[in-house]
Amino acid sequence: MRIALDIRRVTQFGVATYVRNVVRALAHLDGSNQYRLIGPPARLREFGDLPPNFVLVPYALSETTLRDYFHFQHIIRRHACDVVHVPHLFWVPQYMPCPYVVTVHDLLEYLYPENGGAGWKRSLQDYLTHRTLTRAARIFAVSNSTRTDLMRLFHIPASKIEVVYNAIDERFRQGHASPDDKRIIAERYQVNYPFLLYAGNIKPHKNIGRIIEAFAALKAELEKDQRFTDLKLIIIGDELSQHPDLRRTVIKAGVQNDVRFLGFVPIDVLRIFYDAAKIFVFPSLYEGFGLPPLEAMALGTPVVTSNASSLPEVVGDAAVLVNPENVFEIMRALHRVLLDQPLRERLKERGYQQTQRFSWEVSGQRILQVYQEVAGAGRKLVSAAD
Repeated sequence: MRIALDIRRVTQFGVATYVRNVVRALAHLDGSNQYRLIGPPARLREFGDLPPNFVLVPYALSETTLRDYFHFQHIIRRHACDVVHVPHLFWVPQYMPCPYVVTVHDLLEYLYPENGGAGWKRSLQDYLTHRTLTRAARIFAVSNSTRTDLMRLFHIPASKIEVVYNAIDERFRQGHASPDDKRIIAERYQVNYPFLLYAGNIKPHKNIGRIIEAFAALKAELEKDQRFTDLKLIIIGDELSQHPDLRRTVIKAGVQNDVRFLGFVPIDVLRIFYDAAKIFVFPSLYEGFGLPPLEAMALGTPVVTSNASSLPEVVGDAAVLVNPENVFEIMRALHRVLLDQPLRERLKERGYQQTQRFSWEVSGQRILQVYQEVAGAGRKLVSAAD
């Protein structure tokens, strides 16, 4: 069997994490089938050492031009691929010369249409996305929540959708940060105080404004009892300069001396921040899966997160769930988790257990099974046509 993997979006943060881990899992599991990784040669080193049955097919075109449309098909034909895996929801339909599967990470722009424009462009995108999904041989959904959204929004039959969970990067499973590690954030970032942590994109659905408001209310509550008077909130993601509305929220809440935006940090440094944080707070309004809470749990950090979309499914009973639209509910949860030591210990142990439920090896095995099923069905169709 010859399998093509579209790795053209390996430069995009979320998709890149998925692609890297799927390729590594398949490389570990499968030494017999042939894989063609179609994408930019400069990014191949991100996958590490791959076995000889994994071959890069250089491809530098964009995904939206007519030239790209035909050239991608040409590559699939030239390499006689049996199945193509596109690891993201692409809305330009591809008339593939063989069956294809597609991974749907979330349906944010369809649940919140204002994020994806309006008018005829919006209608065209909806139509083409539906066409892509209905023509796919199989769809990987990263959670049952995303599977339900696919069925509700695009009327995809349940039998066509496979739930294949994401998992955390193995670097988050390397144990607690050492004293030398913690000196890195003390010296490089001047972090030598207790802090709450958020890490992820800074987009409207991530609910950063309410995190800031809840933190301000928490500071006021703690000051009454003179507890954690030096507590800070650290936000790892985009630079604050790109989000003037959040700057205004910080100033309005009166916590400009207690909230820090650190921008992007490498995974090895993010691991140290997770480990050192008092609480990881993630009250997102919507997530297709939501990896950051699991990453924090792997380091033993208590998590306060949202009771919406996929997050209850992902965190189970290992986190405190809140209504993400209620600032005072978020604040009360943070206050409780910060001061209730027995609760912190329970969340820590449950968090370790919860992260073990998600494994790239298990997910890779199911993905490989689907490749075999789809390729086998494709061969039967060709034989019947002959």
